[in-house]
Amino acid sequence: MGQDVKVVAFGGGHGLYASLSALRRVTGELTAVVTVADDGGSSGRLRRELGVLPPGDLRMALAALCGDDDWGQTWSKVVQHRFRSEGGLHGHAVGNLLIVALWELLDDPVAGLDWVGRLLGAHGRVLPMASVPIDIEAEVELDGRVTIVRGQVACAVTPGTVQAISLVPADPPACPEAVAAVAEADWVVFGPGSWFTSVMPHFKVPRLAGALHGTAARRLVTLNLAPQPGETDGFSAGKHLQVLREHAPDLTIDVVLADAGAAGDRDELEKAADALGARLVLADVAAADGSPKHDARRLALVLDEIFRGKR
Repeated sequence: MGQDVKVVAFGGGHGLYASLSALRRVTGELTAVVTVADDGGSSGRLRRELGVLPPGDLRMALAALCGDDDWGQTWSKVVQHRFRSEGGLHGHAVGNLLIVALWELLDDPVAGLDWVGRLLGAHGRVLPMASVPIDIEAEVELDGRVTIVRGQVACAVTPGTVQAISLVPADPPACPEAVAAVAEADWVVFGPGSWFTSVMPHFKVPRLAGALHGTAARRLVTLNLAPQPGETDGFSAGKHLQVLREHAPDLTIDVVLADAGAAGDRDELEKAADALGARLVLADVAAADGSPKHDARRLALVLDEIFRGKR
């Protein structure tokens, strides 16, 4: 490991955290591009009160990029720490406040994130997907009726089946640095993560989607280990790929990586991968304790082999 293959990873929340925790062990040229649609918790409060990008998923990505030394692990814990009180600070994450303070001082979201990254000793760069906060709208089918649900939190917990998502505004300005990173990448990686609210939104930012379609980089999808309650209930691994194809019908994928124990119907998954132009790689990348979480070191080993053409 340690090669300087240029990788750009897309997503948000815990899924992107898992991806970055592995990828930082594989390459020194790593960029995370993060969704900016969160409207709940500390992020939602800061977004509504100060009009800023929701910082929570950006904070988690920075924490994932911290090293394994004392400095990295200490700062990772600090930025992830949440206050517990009876007052207005309750639930706020330290890192969210730090990021927003730098945004206010520098008046530049990317520069602020770069400063936090330097403080943490982050093994990579974190960028927002878009330059403005966005809202997610989902088409949800329940008992034969299709309704529109707005907001990331609402979409994640809605009863019914999410059919598709769109963004408000429909054409948000892409982060220029994210577009440039995609153009220069050797690999772009999607997932794991909340499929409709963390992974699909990237394909709905027009300039970013154009970069993803036009890049010479190879494209890899890491599949989730289990459906997400409320968002992808009952979805097979193959269904996740069908959703991707519906949201980005002209995008070809080179590799689909799935955990061997969570792949489900292999024939269905093979066909879904083939429809995207991808070859399927099955490997043991789940945590050994049986929880639906990726093991960072196992995932890193497999990704390294894929990037080096060994698997």
